[in-house]
Amino acid sequence: MKAFVFFMSACLFAGAAFAADTPSKSYDAIKAFLGKVPAIDTHDHLWRWDELPGWREAEDGTKVMNLASIWQNSYLSWFNAVPGWRPREKFADWWQRAKPGFADVRAMSVYRHTLPALQDLYGVDFEAADDAQIAALNDRITANYRDQRWLYEVITERANIEVMLNDPYWEPFDFGCHYGFVANVLRLNPLFRGFHPSEFAVTKGGRKESPYDFAKAKGIRVESFDDYLAFVERVFVLAKEAGMVGLKHTLAYQRTLDFAKATKEQAVEAFGKERKDLKPEQVKAFEDFMMWHLCELSAKHALPFQIHTGHARIQGSNPMLLVDLIAANPQTTFVLFHGGFPWVGESGAIAARMPNVYLDSVWLPTLSQTMAKRAFHEWLDVLPSTRILWGADCNHAEGIYGATEFTRRVLAEVLAERVDRGDLRMEDAEHIGRQILRENALRVFPGLKAKLWRDKQAKMTPP
Repeated sequence: MKAFVFFMSACLFAGAAFAADTPSKSYDAIKAFLGKVPAIDTHDHLWRWDELPGWREAEDGTKVMNLASIWQNSYLSWFNAVPGWRPREKFADWWQRAKPGFADVRAMSVYRHTLPALQDLYGVDFEAADDAQIAALNDRITANYRDQRWLYEVITERANIEVMLNDPYWEPFDFGCHYGFVANVLRLNPLFRGFHPSEFAVTKGGRKESPYDFAKAKGIRVESFDDYLAFVERVFVLAKEAGMVGLKHTLAYQRTLDFAKATKEQAVEAFGKERKDLKPEQVKAFEDFMMWHLCELSAKHALPFQIHTGHARIQGSNPMLLVDLIAANPQTTFVLFHGGFPWVGESGAIAARMPNVYLDSVWLPTLSQTMAKRAFHEWLDVLPSTRILWGADCNHAEGIYGATEFTRRVLAEVLAERVDRGDLRMEDAEHIGRQILRENALRVFPGLKAKLWRDKQAKMTPP
């Protein structure tokens, strides 16, 4: 009897193992379909070509992009797994210092999302490559980045992205689009700190963030809080005239997402004073008032509002903290970023109850493939498929390609599982996939339609 039980258990285990290793009947077809959809990427940070954060000083003193650039400008760098590049360092020396750092991150999504880019774009299996192959990979990366056509080729052709929404946080009042496939969003963070010009006396990494400098350049006087509010609305008008299609803020990195309904009198009390002369609650009241005011302007100027939720200050970034603000602003379109990671279920509940909320999976597959898959399943259970978006959230070609590929894989897995168990027809799965990768963004951000180019030209190249 024991032998029979053991035999049956072994058969069941083998069957389960076989099933786990057997690809979905529908996955390949759905994945191939998704790969052909010209995607609309709702969020990246793509700097001007000559200002890409990845540029490094090579051994001969020239400015290059290399393998260190790729890894150090991936989210793996948040875990200090990859050592920094030393100016004029030999690549072989950096690689010997860097190589051991990969041993403990092999399972992490922030590591694995770059692997498809190295495999598909360079034909290199990063985990199996020897030192000579890694050195050759580095040389090819450097060669590709001698011409910005590489960005265009990877993003618009290999990743099949037609338009990308860009968040230029390093220079939020630069309204120019520096790539033909880009549409900008207006970064609002500086406007929350506009109670005094001293907030912008010291900038990080040479960023040009001061609204007061922008006002001066435009000949706009800002001497009172009413002047400031008029200036803020003027910024919205200028941004929309320049072709910006939405708004974005990332205050969850600095403070709680609990925005109380502060009064104008409270904001006036803080305006014109330096931070050192204000109590923390006065600063918060100013920011809170501005948030509610910016939501009103978002609705008035038809600019959807992207908000970073989750995975910042964990103690204050739960999207549930936004519920009262969202409910009080039904005419504002809110796009909650990153699925509220790790609160993906809460994000789904918010969107299910509030029709002016859209959920953006941007960055989520890069943070956790497993949670991204769970999120897509849960959201499709509780929401119309018109309410889900995606984005890459990277600053170089390889990162954007990898994040896009990861999203397509996760989405294909979710849809294939539903087709295989009979919950969706194949045509329904394709319809949903196209909505998430493309159509929903065009509906949420109407200004994007002016940036579409595939119907006018076969290929996008630098000017």
